[in-house]
Amino acid sequence: MEKGRILLALTGFHPQRWRELLSAEREVVLEPDGASDPSITYAVVWKQRPNLLSALPNLRAVFSIGAGVDHIFADPTLPDVPIVKVVADNLTQYMTEYVVWRVLDHHRQGMLYRSQQKKKIWHEPPQRPASDISVGIMGLGTLGRAAASVLLSLGFPVNGWSRSDRSMKGVSTYSGEAGLIPFLNATDILVVLLPLTPQTQGIVNYGVLKELRKRNGLGGSVLINAGRGRLQKDADIVRALEDGTLKEASLDVFEVEPLPKTSPLWSHPKVFVTPHAAATSDPVHLAPIMLRQMAAFERGEKLENVVDRDAGY
Repeated sequence: MEKGRILLALTGFHPQRWRELLSAEREVVLEPDGASDPSITYAVVWKQRPNLLSALPNLRAVFSIGAGVDHIFADPTLPDVPIVKVVADNLTQYMTEYVVWRVLDHHRQGMLYRSQQKKKIWHEPPQRPASDISVGIMGLGTLGRAAASVLLSLGFPVNGWSRSDRSMKGVSTYSGEAGLIPFLNATDILVVLLPLTPQTQGIVNYGVLKELRKRNGLGGSVLINAGRGRLQKDADIVRALEDGTLKEASLDVFEVEPLPKTSPLWSHPKVFVTPHAAATSDPVHLAPIMLRQMAAFERGEKLENVVDRDAGY
């Protein structure tokens, strides 16, 4: 194969650093030379505009700069070429850090202590051991398994749920519709790391949250969502917090991003908000991985981490 140009189409990210790094080995453009530019062989994208890729006759593969690929499938004219999701050690490390940080903060009653500090209250509540607190991870892909491994090492019992059967040593695994309620009933802290697909959209709703275990060492159930915003129903989370279905929540993603200033989640005393920052895509680490994949593909090797179009991830 001959080297072609890379089309860099990013929304919500500044393209300059990506362009500099990808240009180390290939010519990179921000727009095609016409709708059917034959010189473009790869596209590196985040929320590309619809119809941008459909007419490129020599496009060989599309690379997402993030772990999620639902933004790519939002284009109904997406051409039939391989879609590659990013899998990188540093991205996995960032997500693991976020999940463990939030689990430990809820477990060690961080919200209570911060509230006490504001009121100058000197009081030590009872602290339960990690072995008394069950963490349930929805999504046992690369990110979920990495987080589960660290949580196990800290002494937390870990449950895992996925759409299809997946096993992991030390983790109590559940799958499919039949396994969802038993998984929730055995979980105190729910961690959501699912991909967004038509089947998972809105899955974190009031009906699901009310199935979490409430009589536990935490004094209530906890939600942590670092997956995709449209997995959850923001209004259902507020309702669950208000009526005691949830004790607390840590949310990194939301139905609408940036989170509107009018959202009650910003000021809710039981909610910890971060701006979709759990695992930021770092071009210094990710661009070389993409370039290696392109070079290997042109040598006749298979692309890695190719999305299953039927599954949507």
